[in-house]
Amino acid sequence: MDEAPAGPQLSHGAVGLSAASHAQILASTLGSTAATISRTNSPGPAYTKADEDDKRRYRPRTFSYFDHLPFPVEEESQRDAALAGILKHLYMAIQAEDFAPGALHWTRELQAWLNLKFEMTRELRATLAKLYYHLCLAPGLDPSSADRFVKMVVVLTRKFHYLKPVDDLVLDWRPLWREIKTLVLPGEVASHPSSRRKSHKQLAKLCLHAQTYFDPRDRLEMLEEFLPFFSTSDLSDAYIVMGLINTLLPTTSGPRGAPCALPQDFLPTIFHTWSLVARSKAFDIFLIDISSRLARDMLPTAYVPFGAHGIFTREQSDVLFTAVLRLTEIPVGQANSPYSGLDYQSGLGLYLEKDKKKYPPAYLIARLIVYSLSPQCLDEESSIIASLEGLLEAVDTFYHPSNAGSWTTFLGQFTLYLTDIFVSRWNREQSDELDIPADRKISPALKTRFVLALREVTFMGIFSKSSRVAHYYYAALQGLAYLEPSLILPGALQRFYPSLQGLVEVHRTTSSLNGLQMIANTMSKQKGFRCHITALLALALPGIDANDLGKTQHTLSFIQSVAYSVPMVPLLNQESEVHDTRLAQDWVQSEMERMEREGQDVKIDYNAELTDEAEAEILRSSTLGIGEFVLALLGKVFTLLENLPDASHLRGNTPEDNVINSLPAALSPLFASLSPELFDMALEKLSTWVSTHVVHQARDAMAWILHALCKVNPEKTLKVVIPMLIVNIRNEIDYNHAASDRSSGTDYLPRDRALVWHLSMLSLAVVHVGAEALRYKDELFAIAQYMQEKCRGLPTIHISNFIHHLLLNLTHTYPVDSALYEPAIIERGLDVDDWGKTTSPSDLTIKWHRPSPAEIEFAVELFGAQMKGAAEKLDLLMSDDPPVPRKGKNKEWSDEVSRLLSQIRLAISGVATLFDPKRASRSGQAAGQSTRPGSKVDQEDGDEAMGMDDDEEGSNAGMDEEVDNPLAEAAEDEETRPQFRYEAGYLLSPKDDVYDRIHELREDVGRLLSRTHQFINQNVEDDVPCFTALYAAYRTWITDVGIERSAHPLERHLRLYKQGIAAFKISGLRKVYPRPLLVKRADAYQLLRVKHNASARQKSELDERLLLDLAESCTSLYADVRRVAQGALESSLKALIGGRPMVIPVIMEKLRTALADEDHDRIKGAIYTLFFTSLLKTLMKDWRYGPDALRLYMKAGTIDKPSIQNLVASAVYQMFDFGKAFESMVIVDEDLVGQIKPDVDCTKAIEARKKFIRRRRAHVEEKKSALGVELTQLSLNAHWKIAGRCIIFALNLSLRFKSLAPSQLVEVIAKGANDTHPGLRVHYMSALTALFEAIDMRAAYDHRYENYILGEDKDRHKVIVPVPKGDAEFTAKFLDAFEKPDDAEYMVNTDHPGWLVWGKDFLAFRAKPLPFTDYDEVETAVREQIGGIVTREWMKTCFEYMKQEPRDPSADRFRMTNVFMLMHVFDLMHYGGTVVTMEDVQELTKEIYGDGSDKHQHRATAEIVGALLTGSSDDPPDFRNKVWSFAAPMLLKIISDDLTPENVSYWTTCLHLIMGSKDPRRSHEIIRHLTSFRLDMSSNAAFKEASKIHLLESAISDLGWHFRHEKPILENFLAHLDHPYKTVREAMGRVIASIYRTRYHESFESVPKLLEQNKEASSIGLRPYQPTEAFSATILDVFERIEKWRQERTPGQNTPSSYTSGSKTVLTWLDATLSQQDCTQLVRFFPEPFMEQLLHMMDVKEDPELMKLAYHVYRHLPNVPFRAGEEGAFIASMIRIGRTSSSWHQRLRALVNMQVIYFRRLFLISSDQRRLLFDAVSEMLADQQLEVRTCASNTLAGMVRCSPQRIRGPTIELLKERFETQLRRNPMPKKKLPGTDTPVDVQKQITRRHAAVLGLGALVEAFPYATPPPKWMPEVLATLANRAASDPGIVGKATKAILSDFKKTRQDSWSVDKKVSAALRAFRFVSRSLYRQDC
Repeated sequence: MDEAPAGPQLSHGAVGLSAASHAQILASTLGSTAATISRTNSPGPAYTKADEDDKRRYRPRTFSYFDHLPFPVEEESQRDAALAGILKHLYMAIQAEDFAPGALHWTRELQAWLNLKFEMTRELRATLAKLYYHLCLAPGLDPSSADRFVKMVVVLTRKFHYLKPVDDLVLDWRPLWREIKTLVLPGEVASHPSSRRKSHKQLAKLCLHAQTYFDPRDRLEMLEEFLPFFSTSDLSDAYIVMGLINTLLPTTSGPRGAPCALPQDFLPTIFHTWSLVARSKAFDIFLIDISSRLARDMLPTAYVPFGAHGIFTREQSDVLFTAVLRLTEIPVGQANSPYSGLDYQSGLGLYLEKDKKKYPPAYLIARLIVYSLSPQCLDEESSIIASLEGLLEAVDTFYHPSNAGSWTTFLGQFTLYLTDIFVSRWNREQSDELDIPADRKISPALKTRFVLALREVTFMGIFSKSSRVAHYYYAALQGLAYLEPSLILPGALQRFYPSLQGLVEVHRTTSSLNGLQMIANTMSKQKGFRCHITALLALALPGIDANDLGKTQHTLSFIQSVAYSVPMVPLLNQESEVHDTRLAQDWVQSEMERMEREGQDVKIDYNAELTDEAEAEILRSSTLGIGEFVLALLGKVFTLLENLPDASHLRGNTPEDNVINSLPAALSPLFASLSPELFDMALEKLSTWVSTHVVHQARDAMAWILHALCKVNPEKTLKVVIPMLIVNIRNEIDYNHAASDRSSGTDYLPRDRALVWHLSMLSLAVVHVGAEALRYKDELFAIAQYMQEKCRGLPTIHISNFIHHLLLNLTHTYPVDSALYEPAIIERGLDVDDWGKTTSPSDLTIKWHRPSPAEIEFAVELFGAQMKGAAEKLDLLMSDDPPVPRKGKNKEWSDEVSRLLSQIRLAISGVATLFDPKRASRSGQAAGQSTRPGSKVDQEDGDEAMGMDDDEEGSNAGMDEEVDNPLAEAAEDEETRPQFRYEAGYLLSPKDDVYDRIHELREDVGRLLSRTHQFINQNVEDDVPCFTALYAAYRTWITDVGIERSAHPLERHLRLYKQGIAAFKISGLRKVYPRPLLVKRADAYQLLRVKHNASARQKSELDERLLLDLAESCTSLYADVRRVAQGALESSLKALIGGRPMVIPVIMEKLRTALADEDHDRIKGAIYTLFFTSLLKTLMKDWRYGPDALRLYMKAGTIDKPSIQNLVASAVYQMFDFGKAFESMVIVDEDLVGQIKPDVDCTKAIEARKKFIRRRRAHVEEKKSALGVELTQLSLNAHWKIAGRCIIFALNLSLRFKSLAPSQLVEVIAKGANDTHPGLRVHYMSALTALFEAIDMRAAYDHRYENYILGEDKDRHKVIVPVPKGDAEFTAKFLDAFEKPDDAEYMVNTDHPGWLVWGKDFLAFRAKPLPFTDYDEVETAVREQIGGIVTREWMKTCFEYMKQEPRDPSADRFRMTNVFMLMHVFDLMHYGGTVVTMEDVQELTKEIYGDGSDKHQHRATAEIVGALLTGSSDDPPDFRNKVWSFAAPMLLKIISDDLTPENVSYWTTCLHLIMGSKDPRRSHEIIRHLTSFRLDMSSNAAFKEASKIHLLESAISDLGWHFRHEKPILENFLAHLDHPYKTVREAMGRVIASIYRTRYHESFESVPKLLEQNKEASSIGLRPYQPTEAFSATILDVFERIEKWRQERTPGQNTPSSYTSGSKTVLTWLDATLSQQDCTQLVRFFPEPFMEQLLHMMDVKEDPELMKLAYHVYRHLPNVPFRAGEEGAFIASMIRIGRTSSSWHQRLRALVNMQVIYFRRLFLISSDQRRLLFDAVSEMLADQQLEVRTCASNTLAGMVRCSPQRIRGPTIELLKERFETQLRRNPMPKKKLPGTDTPVDVQKQITRRHAAVLGLGALVEAFPYATPPPKWMPEVLATLANRAASDPGIVGKATKAILSDFKKTRQDSWSVDKKVSAALRAFRFVSRSLYRQDC
């Protein structure tokens, strides 16, 4: 299994929900025996259950979900009983063939059971994992069902603490391999695989999770299965095999001694296959992926050798790091990408690549490195940690914020994943969760070294100017600080303090705040560092600024993080002498000065520097200013709120919104951690401000802040707040006349704003405050009634909100506990030791609010009063004499109704938890109970015990009809079927009076809503606001039963929880979060239970009435009304069982009526509702309505209105599968299914259910067949668009394996293939092709559907050829046979057999196929019918249409649709099944071609000839020869004489179709003709020659290594390299490259031999692509001729010569080869002759094309992946040219490649070669040519920059001394006397001095961003400034440029850099004087 990448995933939150995805707490914490008081009744024991968990989990749960609930839960035995019930029904469904909806529903139930944190035994989990694994691969299963089963496999196998690979679960890889083979190797499986294969996404997901559980003992068998398919002759085969190895090969360790047990048994072969495809990014990723998983999975296995490079050898490690360096794609000098376009040829291998967004290459690399680390790395000079350090040091410049580019994201991800995976591994090792040998565990010294390696790059990265990239570094900083606080925190503080003081750029301040947020929790636990926290808070406070809302948000996040980590309590100790903050202030000030003094390398060890007592005193002193901080913070917040922009201008997701959301999130934990005294102070300040201010635009923000305060201590706050707010509200109404009349629009009147302000405060002050609100019952009730009596207009919605929140508070279960510490700790008093302490989940106690009877009574009373008042007002408004007129411009009536409906909606959702889904489904009557055939389950009443609902769809009206009608159940969605319910703390009992009262009130409201709908519909049908409010109320009334579903409480709660834990989540630790977040987690689980029980319910009569109202309005005349109704209907249907089949007939009837009346608006509404919502899924399954729906859809297509036409056309894509056959046979593994067989006998029930299912299938198929015939008839006279749709659906409905198609449809399709309309013709041709394929498929599988789904065809053409072992000549014989078409034993259509390795056998085909005549009566009848229609006239018409000019220019291409159809027709003709004959076709083809003057003639002829030749190439010899005797000569004549630029593409595609993926012997006539081509040097027809070569190239590429006629072609081409025409030369070059590329093959005898020889050769396997002697001789000969031609060419010659022409041909050849996988074949020739000849070519200034092409090829050379040690001669050649070449251009170009080869070979280059390169570049600084010197300086800087520190340090010392000496020994010569010549020695002396300056400048420029500069740099700068800056001429100019560039690149950090050394004073003086001179 592949764990998902760790770290923050910015796109979807910080973490996942599943508790199992969080890391575990330390073992000591888990073993705690402290009692957990989590419920209001009695304390429970600590959560330890080790014995029971041993059978269920390997690691006990960190969080005891059940013990933290406020109500008792079911017993373990009850949960197990529920599981047994689920599995019983699952078994019955599978055995009864009821997969959808049956098995899907019980799978969903099982998923829900697991989501509720219930545990099953490991054995059962393994059994279910196997069952679902085989189910999702079951032949014949519907793809949507398979997708659900795949998800279940993922759920069951995702976590190792449930199932361990091999020990607990082994999955069989073979069924998955069969499916993947069908997907990626369709030629190797049974015929017609495409219609049978599974979705590639499903298979990819399954591979990802199942791979871990494959048996490692099968590794050799898997390699023997996969490797024989490897070939680079057809490059896609290589990608497929590498993908198969990566996705299927298990990487876990098997038993010692098993085949391929050790990684080094098979890794050399994997490295070898990787090296066969050089320059491919995908192959690099494949290699790193499989290597990283091997590193991770082999780490725990003691017998696997493990060294300084992990499980890898040094050679392998260096190759891997070289690949990593390539993957960074960091630019080097003038080099192009190390990768070429090879990956575009991956073909079907693309399906096996992992999603790079989910599995970024950076993650795979980090995993490889971290799991290869061990303490052994510390003892060796060459090790993984040394390579990591070298890699980071080589690219550290690219981490700098100023140096951003395409590599920035990669480096950020890489740093994060390295840190995160290391932290995870460290924590899991410490807790013994990761059980590995002791000598491999990370040691403290290794941890320190790892942190030091990442420290500097992380500090650079956090200041990135991209916020997305910076977030990677913040998370990395958090992980590093967790690992080594003493190494990270000093540097962090040293950088953050100046940022917070405003001394640097704004973006650095923002980065500092974010960084502090992530490390605040770690700091709070560290001695000494925690003393900085209060100072940092004070410094952060100015960040709350209305002018910079982004910074404000980050400041609030930092405050939130601190508030969750430390108590906001002054720690005053009476015994202490500290009574103010002076001690802390002085200490912090001194520490800041120290940091500034010591700079970024500051080292602080508070453990040694501070005694515990002194540190405690400083900390206490620092806390004494917390009160001032809180007051200052509130003051800042108030100022911010006063300056927020007006709320009406806000739009979602703006900075203002984000700040408003951040305020309560930050202040909640702050208020919760205040001491009582500080809380009182905050309450006073807040209440005073609320009472005396009205800031309208900050209303919501302030209300949420007040809510945060009220939640912490309701008793104190409500006592102050409620009376104050009520008085203010009354004053506003009574004295200011607020809300006294109706106001229009959306803006509040100024006089209303104070009322709305106080009302908003009150609204949020009374929610989530527990029973405390009951103390103010009378006041709250009274003010609610008073406001509703007095207020009108816009403010009334706030009154409804207030009541809604009050009801939520009274009726919901929630924690009223937000303290940072447990009550016992708070009671004993907090001290310094409590800073940074978290509460263990096992010690957690939670204070819950459970509504008391008094609260429920108050809630029901309030709800009743609200509903009564609203009902009376609504009835009055709907009466004949309403208080406000219904007509008029100001819409007062509409506003009143809308607000009353909103009041009703909010009140209903407020008491949603009091509604019982069962009672709500009955409408006061006993619900009818029913059972489906074969499915009867017991039901228990109430929620006291866990039970299962058994009310089925249609439990009321029409029940009998639905049970009896087998069509009915097919439509049922699995999510709305009966469910098991579990204890969720429902508050009422059916025996309670209040139970009936609340439900009766709800039903009264439902009837009122229905009446309102009727009235509005009749009287004010155009009142959109009323309908909007009404349907919102409908939605709430239907859905909010048992839970406030419309508000998505669980999802919202989880989102806030995930945001909260982001700053505290440490990989490998389990829920080490602040206590308030643990409380939130418990609340989320409580909500999950409530949500589960309140999912779908039965319909009541009232539900039905409301649904029908909604359905009616979905076809309203008004678009806005329709839109709202459709949304409400969609939500409502998800909550009700059987709702969809009830509303469909209503909407269909509306559509029928609208079509009859041509009512366009209602038509649009009905079409959208039926075909663009979830109703379509039901329509496609429910064949009571499907036929009528399709008829109406077709009729709608006749409406002549563009908007309707567009809607109908769009619906086709939604309905594309409409009418296709449902699954009719699924073959399952009976043994596996039998493992979940229940104890009770279910045989009768299963048989009854199976009978019912089969009867349903038969009924549905009857209806589909009838409808198919009907559509066929309809298509005859319909408009072409409708006819096209008719054919699509008729084919879906009628084409079946059993019966094929009805004769009417066959006739229409066959005749329609020649329809006059081109668009319709394409539909018919595709349909005819599909029909032919169905006939062939049925015959191939012996007319049996079972054979088809099992893939057991009876293809007599196939031959399995065994491969003899020990026959060394077998490969030669195999290849020689391709030259003898007449003697062929068999035909081989694929390239892979034998290319890399021979398998045990391979698939081939008969050389002389037998005629196929095994058609039964059904197939024969259809063939005869089609044959009777296909006459000469039919064929002639068809050909004529093919010749027509297409209307769309993009369609002017070789059309495969035509070819496929003709192939089938011609096949029927060959067997005498058609009226038309071969002779007729020959005549018609000649007529179509005519004189060949028109390109359309060529296109049609190419399609016909292609169909004839392709279709007959594997026919019996008689048929084949007859066709080829006509078509082949015609084809050959055309390609010989008639090709033009206009038609060549048609014939190229035609040839590719004939020869591609075919044995060359099948088309030997064409190949013989193509290979007979010889260059005609006297011809001036360049295009003709080039096009023939192009066709030859295409043929060679298609035939690959099977092409055996290459020698005469090569001889001819090599003899004429200097062809005069460009197009011919380019084609020749490509053909030569293709021929040599396809000559290579390895052909090992067997996979064991391949593994053995690679292992013996080296740890990275054999070196591929060794050039043969003949190839070497050819290369040398060609370049000798080039050199000869060069000598013959006259210098300066402008006309083409043999040299320029021949060179271009060779360069095209080299370019084609160096861009391909076989580029390493040429490595031997790089030093000699390539380098010099390429440099000579670049010097031909008269031919820019040659120069450009030569330079392009030259830049390829260092990008070729040499083997280690092979680069020596190449480097020596570059050095020789750079030192000795007479041309300065050549010396310059040698330098270009030196830097590239150095960087690319960083991990492979030897120290001697490295020294030679540095020496050479250093010497070239003194080159006589200025350009070479400058380039040498840049090259030297680049080489120093990308060298690891262990190389860089000594090299810099050496070079610095060398250049300083050179500068000293070569003083600037004195000025010469006028009139005298400059002596030569003087010029050389200036050059040497210039070289020394450039050399020192290169050292400076190598570190453009190092801050502060390295210690040696100030001295170098001073040397340059003092000794050379004042020199005249080139030396002084170069020195000034170096000094000014140094300062320019350090603008951001100059304030730091200028302080580094006194040595810079001279530099500063010189730079000032230089500046004055420049001015």
